[in-house]
Amino acid sequence: MAFYTQEEQTEDYLFKIVLIGDSAVGKSNLLARFARDEFYPNSKSTIGVEFQTQKMVINGKEVKAQIWDTAGQERFRAVTSAYYRGAVGALVVYDISRRQTFESIGRWLNELHTHSDMNVVTILVGNKSDLKDAREVKTAEGKALAETQGLFFIETSALDSSNVASAFQMVVKEIYNILSRKVIQSQELKHKETGRVGNAKTVVIQADGDRETEGQNKNGWCCSS
Repeated sequence: MAFYTQEEQTEDYLFKIVLIGDSAVGKSNLLARFARDEFYPNSKSTIGVEFQTQKMVINGKEVKAQIWDTAGQERFRAVTSAYYRGAVGALVVYDISRRQTFESIGRWLNELHTHSDMNVVTILVGNKSDLKDAREVKTAEGKALAETQGLFFIETSALDSSNVASAFQMVVKEIYNILSRKVIQSQELKHKETGRVGNAKTVVIQADGDRETEGQNKNGWCCSS
């Protein structure tokens, strides 16, 4: 996994984020609420993969989050696994009113780690928090699992918009912060090697801190446009 950035005032970052979890946990409605402020009570299961691009401004920089909504059904698993590649963020979603979807989280995390980098910024999302009377998974259980797995945690409701924007923003901001630290480390390393910071160029930094060829363009954390 690599980081890409253009050292200019008009930096434009693109982060690939995946939504994963069992079928009917509300992944598509979370994305619809975040991207278009819409909710579809009778939405059908996603077939294959769909995505939306949402723009944010972080520390004065424009960030584009390309959010991929993956099918939760078993029969689409082979199709969707390829779309994990290049992902730098993930929302792992379960339905608080269906314990089985919570018990599937371990399998989804294994799949995420198998098909993407282990350092993907991941948040555990307990969706449908509006279904208080039907709750089968306690908030404390979600927090405990997230702590054990080293994940962020939040409960959301696509129906009433509760915490939906916060969930996506939390992931994007953390990715941006990681990227910023990597860029600073690269600049410091380059300064030590050359005694100065060079002119604006595309800087490519691997997750382990090693630099690759400047100007190289391949799948990675983000790429300047």
